[in-house]
Amino acid sequence: MAETTHARVVIIGSGPAGYTAAVYAARAMLEPVLIQGIQPGGQLTITTEVENYPGFAEPIQGPWLMEQMQKQAEHVGTRIVTDHVNSVDLGRRPFRLVCDSGDVYLADVLIVATGAQARWLGLPSEDTYKGYGVSACATCDGFFYRGKEVVVVGGGNSAVEEALFLTNFASKVTVVHRRDAFRAEKILQDRLFKNPKVEVIWNSAVDEIVGTAAPGKVTGVRLRDVQTGATRDLAADGVFVAIGHAPATALFTGQLELKPSGYIKVAPYSTATSVPGVFAAGDVADDIYRQAVTAAGMGCMAALEAERFLAAHAETRAAAE
Repeated sequence: MAETTHARVVIIGSGPAGYTAAVYAARAMLEPVLIQGIQPGGQLTITTEVENYPGFAEPIQGPWLMEQMQKQAEHVGTRIVTDHVNSVDLGRRPFRLVCDSGDVYLADVLIVATGAQARWLGLPSEDTYKGYGVSACATCDGFFYRGKEVVVVGGGNSAVEEALFLTNFASKVTVVHRRDAFRAEKILQDRLFKNPKVEVIWNSAVDEIVGTAAPGKVTGVRLRDVQTGATRDLAADGVFVAIGHAPATALFTGQLELKPSGYIKVAPYSTATSVPGVFAAGDVADDIYRQAVTAAGMGCMAALEAERFLAAHAETRAAAE
């Protein structure tokens, strides 16, 4: 039988933002409920080595880090729910959430931490080498390619920025773009074209990522000229897919104000959204940094703001009574 649960704070999402919000909310005695979603742990669960999360002298495994965050959230009193939210009604109070299981959650405050997913090429070989030479985050993984040759796929700001960042480590960066001109800002293009480590291959698409099975390792890409159809192989030690990110905001379209990029719009220096009592943290609201540590920081902010919101409304009710 489906159940209805009323909670002071409900958190949707189980990445660094969601778990950090849960830790802070639980320690504030708000008894939060965290609904994990279809990918518990978020993007870090498909990240092998993590070197840039503070507090660890040696590289750690992404899945292990998320397990520790979940255990910490549970330890301080968070109720973790393995379910997926299908619909949200933000037009009534308490907010109403309906899950896959049929269970309903009523929330006085809602923290949205549903994250964003990198857009991928959709190649079977891409899935094979994710975490073994295929990445969607140069900031996360560029350090591992010191003195090596890498390929960046894309033509927008993200691709050019990733390529420029990678020149700090790689001996050569080849940017592959399926058109004959970039969509990136002119100033970024100028920096890219002036960099001696960068080569651009125009009018080309990646048809396959080539590598070895044991151990799993990228050795190159198979390129196809989109005008002639001719193919050729290009040697590379790593492939960075930079064709954008898709924030998980479908539940909130028409209910929360979104940026033109599709991310949830929050107030400056805040996680407050266009609906009072709804806060957004992590990659679902961050289209600039998209790092685990910044997501965790926003999760902290959201929980602190949620606590203040509930306290203010309790005082208002008390005064009215």
